[in-house]
Amino acid sequence: MHEGHRQRMFGHLMNGADGLQDHELLEILLFYAIPRKNTNPIAHSLISAFGSLEGVLNASFEKLLEVDGIGEATATYLTALSTLCERMVKQEKKAPKVFNVHTFSEFLGSRFEGCTEEMVEIYCLDRCHHVRFTKQFTSFLPDKVTIPPEEVGRLVATQRPHSIVIAHNHPGAPSTPSSADDRFTTQMLLLCMVHGATIDDHIIVGKDEPFSYFLSGKLDAIKRACKENIVGEEES
Repeated sequence: MHEGHRQRMFGHLMNGADGLQDHELLEILLFYAIPRKNTNPIAHSLISAFGSLEGVLNASFEKLLEVDGIGEATATYLTALSTLCERMVKQEKKAPKVFNVHTFSEFLGSRFEGCTEEMVEIYCLDRCHHVRFTKQFTSFLPDKVTIPPEEVGRLVATQRPHSIVIAHNHPGAPSTPSSADDRFTTQMLLLCMVHGATIDDHIIVGKDEPFSYFLSGKLDAIKRACKENIVGEEES
């Protein structure tokens, strides 16, 4: 009986999804989390508990478990689906085509809004400062992200940018750079120099105004220090 009903629901989905009500769409999604059970009443229970389809997808894992018929597997499935939707919305916020500190800072403030994990993004630019490639790194932690140097080296060697822009966030904290951020910027600059590239900026987004290494003068100071160290090593 369930199989015949599911086939009819699939038919509705394929032939006119706009006609499906929210609970019916949720019912179809739950087919894959609960393969051998009537998901219609569970879909109704979820909508009733959280008020709407959006409410269901915004519900926490713990709250989902409080709904009758929802176990850990189904709660995990819905949480993953919610995360997927959030990332799709963020990806719709396209980066400006040409790098400019002010427009990029505004874009990044919107892009990182609501993020609870620290992320680093590297934007590869050509000689005209057009964004040609973007790479995101995250360790899924609120206060730390680890980027293997070889990955960055491979990225720069493969994309061959004229320069890069680094962006990362401080979830729930000020955008003021830490000593670790300074060391990271220095490491990235040295990696770029090996491949004939440079850094145009490192922008940090926190709970206050975005911080720009370029506008603050810190980037120039790091570049000078790197050049002096290189010259010193060559002379010695």
